[in-house]
Amino acid sequence: MTGDRTPTLFDAAAADLRDTVDGEIRFDPGSRATYSTDASNYRQVPIGVVVPRTPEAAAQAVAVCRGHDLPVLSRGGGTSLAGQCCNAAVVIDWSKYCTRVESVDAEAGVAVVEPGIKLDALNDRLRPSGWMVGPKPSTHVSCTIGGMIGNNSCGSSAQAYGKMVDSVRRLEVLTYDGVRMWVGQTDDDEFARIVGGGGRRAEIYDGLKTLADKYADDIRSTYPKIPRRVSGYNLDSLLPENNFHVAKALVGSESTLVTVLRAELTLVRVPAATALAVLGFDDIGSAADAVPAILEHHPSALEGLDHRLVELEHSRRLAEKALRQLPDGAAWLMVQFDGDDQHAADHKAKSMIDALQRRVRTDAAVLDDPSRKKEVWAAREAGLGATAYPPNEPETHEGWEDAAVPPERLGDYLRDFRRLLDRYDYGTASLYGHFGQGCVHTRIPFVLRTADGVAKYRAFVEESARLVVKYGGSLSGEHGDGQSRGELLPIMFGERMVEAFERAKALFDPDNRMNPGKVVHPYKLDENLRYGVDYRPAEPRVLFAYPGDDHRFSRAAARCVGVGKCRGDESGVMCPSYRATQEEEHSTRGRARLLFEMVQGDVITDGWRSTEVHDALDLCLACKGCLSDCPVNVDMATYKAEFLFHHYRGRFRPMAHYSMGWIPFWARLAAAAPSLLNAVMHSPGLSTLLKKAGGIDARRELPRFADERFTAWFAHRPVGGTPPSRGRVVLWPDSFVNNFEPDVGKAAVAVLESAGFEVEVPRRAVCCGLTWISTGQLRVAKRVLRRTLTALGPALRTGTPVVVLEPSCAAVFRSDLPELLYDDEDAHRLAGQTYTLGELLAAKAPDWEAPPIAGRAVVQQHCHQHAVLGYTHERQLLTGAGVDTEVLDAGCCGLAGNFGFEKGHYDVSVACAEDKLMPALRDAHPDALVLADGFSCRTQIRDLAGDRRPMHVAQALADALTAAGRGDRARRNSR
Repeated sequence: MTGDRTPTLFDAAAADLRDTVDGEIRFDPGSRATYSTDASNYRQVPIGVVVPRTPEAAAQAVAVCRGHDLPVLSRGGGTSLAGQCCNAAVVIDWSKYCTRVESVDAEAGVAVVEPGIKLDALNDRLRPSGWMVGPKPSTHVSCTIGGMIGNNSCGSSAQAYGKMVDSVRRLEVLTYDGVRMWVGQTDDDEFARIVGGGGRRAEIYDGLKTLADKYADDIRSTYPKIPRRVSGYNLDSLLPENNFHVAKALVGSESTLVTVLRAELTLVRVPAATALAVLGFDDIGSAADAVPAILEHHPSALEGLDHRLVELEHSRRLAEKALRQLPDGAAWLMVQFDGDDQHAADHKAKSMIDALQRRVRTDAAVLDDPSRKKEVWAAREAGLGATAYPPNEPETHEGWEDAAVPPERLGDYLRDFRRLLDRYDYGTASLYGHFGQGCVHTRIPFVLRTADGVAKYRAFVEESARLVVKYGGSLSGEHGDGQSRGELLPIMFGERMVEAFERAKALFDPDNRMNPGKVVHPYKLDENLRYGVDYRPAEPRVLFAYPGDDHRFSRAAARCVGVGKCRGDESGVMCPSYRATQEEEHSTRGRARLLFEMVQGDVITDGWRSTEVHDALDLCLACKGCLSDCPVNVDMATYKAEFLFHHYRGRFRPMAHYSMGWIPFWARLAAAAPSLLNAVMHSPGLSTLLKKAGGIDARRELPRFADERFTAWFAHRPVGGTPPSRGRVVLWPDSFVNNFEPDVGKAAVAVLESAGFEVEVPRRAVCCGLTWISTGQLRVAKRVLRRTLTALGPALRTGTPVVVLEPSCAAVFRSDLPELLYDDEDAHRLAGQTYTLGELLAAKAPDWEAPPIAGRAVVQQHCHQHAVLGYTHERQLLTGAGVDTEVLDAGCCGLAGNFGFEKGHYDVSVACAEDKLMPALRDAHPDALVLADGFSCRTQIRDLAGDRRPMHVAQALADALTAAGRGDRARRNSR
């Protein structure tokens, strides 16, 4: 079931929603496509999407849907793995506007919040008070409080603080039929008052009491006594010994019972200090066997991971720093201890290790440095991404990824589960998870595109469910039931308890309009599959090679696994336009969903010509941040370039594609009379006309051409000085250095020659084709790149290094070129011979000492440096020169080549810069150097922070060489 009903059937509902609801009402194909799935195996296209501005607006939306008898689904971060966040319903997306913290009682540690606020954002707001929310799922950058309540989320910190149910005091909820109420713990007097008041609320409370009384013995005997039971409804919270807590009973109900409007949460204190012990074992079963002994020491987190996960993370270059810190072993436990100070935390960790090593064989290390701990936790949290697409192996899927058993039985369970995996030929699956609470994560190479593969999947999960129940465990220990496990609940609870769940559903939602088909009366676990036996996407001919996706665009479009890291606001580069707009369709995930639906063809029906896909990609800055920051390396910049090529093929393009997209060509023409052209371009009247004609935002200052190109300067510069001693290098004259900032090239020549290299610069005009690639003019880009390979032919034959100063151009050679000209061996040679300045000096002149540079520097790392090249060697150069260097974690500068110049992009461009970069520069010491190797970054900084003079690292080094030379001459003259 795809939910692909004709949208016009719902025009009346959409019109009523627009008339009534304070929010954004979206029933268009693009929005429906964007919300068609979550992080699960399932796909159901929604009827429409409502983005309310307030909880009251959300309540109005439910009322309108009730009037039209339309089902409703509340959605937070949309990262659910069991399919509970996709449905053929009206989706209410809380995550854009309903993000307010309404109150914080810093004395009692209680907060009232709206459900759309992200966990990390809420904890940032709470940090000054010393409080935080206890549970912390690995999706903490993107998961919302409402989603955590709906799913009863846990995470690694649940070892100390419990599940989300343990953090909920009260909830303001709304039933589908319009009852709005605050619910929480209910004593006898309160219960009598509610029932005595009559009406629908009294009916619900009386029904819940009857339900609890009727099934009390079944609940006590059937619910497993383990820390991680997430499956089923929390009917145990209604028992007398649990104070008839209606709010807690609703936690984990996955939008099937009520809509949560507000939440009152119990907070926990932020630990004063933490220490992380990492223990190595021979195998994952032995690691699990040690869990009970470790639990005696009351850790705040206890995580497990096997050698398979580590091998995959290492091969995918995820969290490599962390993996080098692991002690010897083939499986590991990460054990965190909190303390009142660092000494106390360290003492707990070392005491645990001493006690454990007297009982079992284990290698161990204790980490208390914050950066090292963060790296190791990053390795654990990267698990899903590392295991989704194992190199040279079948892709893996969720579907049986979070079962939980009693911790004391975990070792035996894992050995039996491993045998089950092997018997079904799923033995490559990695095992990891929250071992301190017996919760095991994995992704399994299910085949979900064939009838046999789907049948095998069903047989495996049914047998796995019986195995977990045999061990006294829960089908879900964290991710919920949704559709993946709803059908399996009778295996765990028996028919009588499933009947109780159905009665609870009928009490709150008698017409089955709240997220129907999930948990109760569920869809079958093998229907509504995103792939399934009917999956047959279009396979268009494309210009990029997509070698990591079987050379198929449809596979690239389906690469996203939906974990939503691109929806974070905290660190990294991905995804700048989402951070500016908070729109799902402007996240990497949202764009990937649209591309998936485009090749699927039943919601987005006009393929490459799709306006919806174009509009979503229009605000993609092509920063490539997703290539490195996305857990599965979605490369939206490449997909955008591919799409733009086909979208505009045979059609007139936006004027900016001809102006900024052809800037290397115009720059060559400008070289004949740069001063005259600058005067024309910057005269008040003509500048306005040129910008308008060129599709450039009127608020942007046009770049100024240099009076003399770098290549012209190099051709007639005086040659002399110290003879080269390290061989020849080709210095690439990129269009930005060559035509706009030749001083960067001159500085690089000085540095390279100082290091003993013979510098050569191509005599003919060359270009990397970047501006044509970013605007989707791929045939032109391929011609330009072939000319470049011809010009560099002699250097490629001799293995001569090609030093590229502009990070975006270097990234083209390393990443885009080999995919555009995949069958050309010279393209792969150039990718291997491309160096940044820092990389060349580290590899070919390791003994060269950078001249001393006094003071400090803040560095805005170019997005393509972050994604493709890295900044390690440049940082080492600066450190060697004595610079106190701060590499900003400020995300994209927002200019991103032609993006920030194009009409309609200025506000987003500036918003990206104002997110973190501009505040960081304002806070930086006035005397600090501002280093930015990217031309776009330097341009944006000059435009928005005019008092700062950004420099390329080559300029900083060259200035230091000049200063050192003056010092040497002064010392000689003083003798």
